[in-house]
Amino acid sequence: MKQYKLMGPDGNFYFSESKGQFGGYSGKIKIYGSLDCPSALNWIAKGFYVDKRVFFKDEKNAILAGFRPCAFCQREKYLKWKENPENFKNEILNSSCEEMEM
Repeated sequence: MKQYKLMGPDGNFYFSESKGQFGGYSGKIKIYGSLDCPSALNWIAKGFYVDKRVFFKDEKNAILAGFRPCAFCQREKYLKWKENPENFKNEILNSSCEEMEM
């Protein structure tokens, strides 16, 4: 069975049989977004980004690993993050916990 290399909440990599829901860039700035983000795909097509590309099981793992939302494909979340990063993080983490309880 195919194995996918994902980044965990601690920033370490692990292998999973499930494909990640989000992709990211782990360069000077740490950004996560949708797997089909036009901005990310544009950079990849130009030959950039690939060596710093990472994948996450979910948004919670991306945030816990220190990544912020993409300003292009996650615009609304990015604006909330930019306004108050700590509140944004708490909001996402709390909503993730609520979903798990359902």
